[in-house]
Amino acid sequence: MRKAFNCKFLLLVCTLLFLSATTKSQIYPKYVVVFKNKNNSPYKLDKPRAYLSQRAIHRRNKYSIAIDSSDLPVTPSYISQVLAQGQVAYLSASKWLNQILIYTTSTAAINAIKNLPFVLSVNPVGSASTNLKSPKNKFNEKIEKPNLTSLKTAWVAANHYDYGSSYNQIHIHNGELLHNKGFTGKGMIISIIDAGFYHYKETKAFDSARAHNQFLGEKDFVDFDNSVDEDYDHGELCLSTIASNVPGIMVGTAPDASFWLLRSENVNSEYPIEEHNWAVAAEFADSAGTDLISSSLGYMQFDDPQFDHTYNDFYKNTTMISKAATNAAKKGIIVTNSAGNEGGSGWNYIIFPADDDSVCAVGATNVNGKIASFSSYGYPGKVKPNIASVGSGTILYASYGLTSGSGTSFSNPNINGLIACLWQAFPEFNNMTILEAVYRSSDRYKTPDNRYGYGIPNMQKAYNLLMKLRHQQKTNPLPLPAKNPFVIIKADQ
Repeated sequence: MRKAFNCKFLLLVCTLLFLSATTKSQIYPKYVVVFKNKNNSPYKLDKPRAYLSQRAIHRRNKYSIAIDSSDLPVTPSYISQVLAQGQVAYLSASKWLNQILIYTTSTAAINAIKNLPFVLSVNPVGSASTNLKSPKNKFNEKIEKPNLTSLKTAWVAANHYDYGSSYNQIHIHNGELLHNKGFTGKGMIISIIDAGFYHYKETKAFDSARAHNQFLGEKDFVDFDNSVDEDYDHGELCLSTIASNVPGIMVGTAPDASFWLLRSENVNSEYPIEEHNWAVAAEFADSAGTDLISSSLGYMQFDDPQFDHTYNDFYKNTTMISKAATNAAKKGIIVTNSAGNEGGSGWNYIIFPADDDSVCAVGATNVNGKIASFSSYGYPGKVKPNIASVGSGTILYASYGLTSGSGTSFSNPNINGLIACLWQAFPEFNNMTILEAVYRSSDRYKTPDNRYGYGIPNMQKAYNLLMKLRHQQKTNPLPLPAKNPFVIIKADQ
């Protein structure tokens, strides 16, 4: 009896486990398959044109960045063997994370994939649908009609642009100084990773950018339809802080830059798949020769709590998105990311990948420099956020016209554009040197805190710092220390 009972019990347990696995595969049919290595790759480190643009190779050569195994695409034979395990569909691949995204509802296929000798892990990351009826307001941001009478719109004769309503959010950083010197982003490529760019092709604010072929292209890593014009408008609003050029109404912070518009975010749900999508988008940006990534996305808690990040994940570079952001910076790209709108919430702190060392995390202030109550606090252990910009009552431009909004989503691209202009002025310096100048120019650099970080950057001070460094390098060329390139300047600001 006891033996028979144990057999029945074991059969029951096995049945329940099978049903549980089957249910899970049906609920979360999108999986990330992580590989152990890149063995048997047909790609070669000495032939990078097979997987990188000439501009991406030039960036690496210019800043002495070695092409390494992380640049190699995922081994094609690994992908084909995964797909051969049953009813499995391939969606995308991340070479930096050495993983692919697949779709399957077959538990047998998942078990077979797990047993492949080159597979490290197989984990569910997302649900089936990407197109629900009612998008969530998961950005926790407010869009409103601006009080134009309270804004400074007078044209300053000495300025290159008549900024109109956007003057204050540029002037708080002395950003007009760069524009007046002719540094308006021309020749710089900014990739914006977001949730969609609704009707950007018809929005008046981008007439100039369209006329001058500044939109290099668009990619959708959610629906894979290579179109972002019909998707959510969050990315369009962020883009407007940089690319707008309607004199007397609104001018952005880098109106002459060129742009890749990349969709990684599905606004209808929140699952780890979006971190994978972000990684794939960032890799595309790198391979296309991007100089800066502006990301107003971030993650910490998901629709299913089993996937949630915790405070223990901070600063350990273990989340998919933080790993990807680290790699983007290692490839010489400046990555700026919104700090998050969690101030005063249950989470309270910055979001991932804003925690990453190499990511410039941007908090939000109003045009008077007062921190916004919603701006995420920095988690103890690092100076985070790194800097702050205008994200409360930020002037924006949408398909329906001039508007305003509040959120670190808008403070981030606002300063990203000015950093692009600064780098345009000093192309000889690498990404970390440019960011260090931005930090050192900020009004709380010597007394940083967990609200402002180093504070509000001043582009005139950053420009002067880099001019000093340029002069020093010309008169006494020295290798720049990676962590603090300004130690060779005798007189600090």
